[in-house]
Amino acid sequence: MTLHPLAGQPVPSDMLIDVARLEREYYERKPDPSDPRQLVRFGTSGHRGTSFDGTLTEGHILAIAQAICDYRRGQGIDGPLYMGKDTHALSAVAQRTALEVLAANGVETIIQQREDGVTPTPVVSHAILVHNRGRREHLADGIVVTPSHNPPEDGGLKYNPPNGGPADTDVTGWVEDRANQLLRAGNAGVKRVPLAAAMKAATTHEDDFVLPYVRDLGSVIDMESIRAAGLKLGVDPLGGAAVRYWEPIATLYRLNITVVNPRIDPRFGFMTLDHDGKIRMDCSSPYAMAGLVKLRDRYQVAFGNDPDADRHGIVTPSAGLMNPNHFLAVAIHYLLASRPGWPARAAVGKTLVSSSMIDRVVHHAGRRLVEMPVGFKWFAPGLFDGSICFGGEESAGASFLRTDGTVWTTDKDGLVMALLAAEITARTGKDPGVHYQELTAELGTPYYARIDAPATPEQKAVLQKLSPEAVKATQLAGEPIVATLTRAPANDAPIGGLKVVTANGWFAARPSGTEDVYKIYAESFRSQSHLDGIVDEAQHIVADALAGPG
Repeated sequence: MTLHPLAGQPVPSDMLIDVARLEREYYERKPDPSDPRQLVRFGTSGHRGTSFDGTLTEGHILAIAQAICDYRRGQGIDGPLYMGKDTHALSAVAQRTALEVLAANGVETIIQQREDGVTPTPVVSHAILVHNRGRREHLADGIVVTPSHNPPEDGGLKYNPPNGGPADTDVTGWVEDRANQLLRAGNAGVKRVPLAAAMKAATTHEDDFVLPYVRDLGSVIDMESIRAAGLKLGVDPLGGAAVRYWEPIATLYRLNITVVNPRIDPRFGFMTLDHDGKIRMDCSSPYAMAGLVKLRDRYQVAFGNDPDADRHGIVTPSAGLMNPNHFLAVAIHYLLASRPGWPARAAVGKTLVSSSMIDRVVHHAGRRLVEMPVGFKWFAPGLFDGSICFGGEESAGASFLRTDGTVWTTDKDGLVMALLAAEITARTGKDPGVHYQELTAELGTPYYARIDAPATPEQKAVLQKLSPEAVKATQLAGEPIVATLTRAPANDAPIGGLKVVTANGWFAARPSGTEDVYKIYAESFRSQSHLDGIVDEAQHIVADALAGPG
């Protein structure tokens, strides 16, 4: 990975976006349906883009919102729709557009009251599940207006059906197709009322999402242990929706929490630049999190969240910013030993590109592991019915069951993962970084890497549909290949790429959804040099597979 010379440095003023221009382009640009890049495209979690290049405009939000209304009607979903938004500049205008469509379609819509009305992704998931508990009719669902940790010029929208998690591919496929039909028709089939009428509609309600979520945290985290330990905690919400939650959490549970950065700025001018010189609110990046990492010796645990708070970054005195894979392993190890109310048969879920240290932790605890494709939507059904007790992704997203073994959220919850780091420290007297060192002493030390390699759109399309037979190699970095996967072991769903496994290492290759690259994830339990060999050979294996039989 090439490091930008300003990586980890404060954002220069000339890199800050022009918010007024961004909003103007949102309203004035019209999507070109003949350009595939300007059509609605749901990735692993919703449609994302920017008005600067016509990939997210008012036209897109109108079409997606109407498609969701049509989907709800077809499925008989007639309960309230909980709508949240994060702090990106396009999120505010996109939420207003969506509300105009929802009101015109008679959808009961609940939004956050007061001030800026921002709401984290996990809070929307929690609200859906609480409303639907014990119900079979008039079920709720939700929309979150967010591009996650993406740069300030980006916007996005994702749909969460009544199970509270990210919509599965059958749902997003239907919504995507319907939205693009509307776009091609110039949005002639979209119902819409003016914003003032939408806000006054009998179906639009403002409510408080904050306190119901905060008051319920004691059912999933041992808040009393954190309070009793008197831990000194620091938090940087990275200018995101979680900023409205940490003060009520501290007050209600009497915790010693300092919010080191309470600012909300849609330009995110307080950030430090990511590895590639872009502004990106990635709470697992040591470059984006450089400000918080400097605080490692001032707090027993410090943590950050991305703008919609579905991701977590954990900073400890012993380790600094923890690699997301490391914290997932520690979290799983701790939870499996400290949650006696969890169902004994409940499995632990991970994505195919997450560390095999998780496999070792789960097997050591006598639990079953389920390995899924990338995307948290794959964990939602299991978290919903309790057959999965923990689901986690290497990109620093996870959620888990309440202490009594029932569902908490079915979308990633960065606030709960941050508080779990505090619980671990409070109840064991050791921070998560120390716990990870102990795990490696017992189970081995993994060496992990993720890199980008160039690929044309045509090569990306081939990679996404490879068969195991496309791999002709029999060895990887000196070890026999024991498995070649293009479908996930847990559910046989396509992984959109390739995974090659040996006894002491593996690599996975997946095309990027937004750039002309493919991502290589690799891990060795032998050495850094062995990992380097895996990464080098992985690129040759992928190149040979893309070249085909000739």
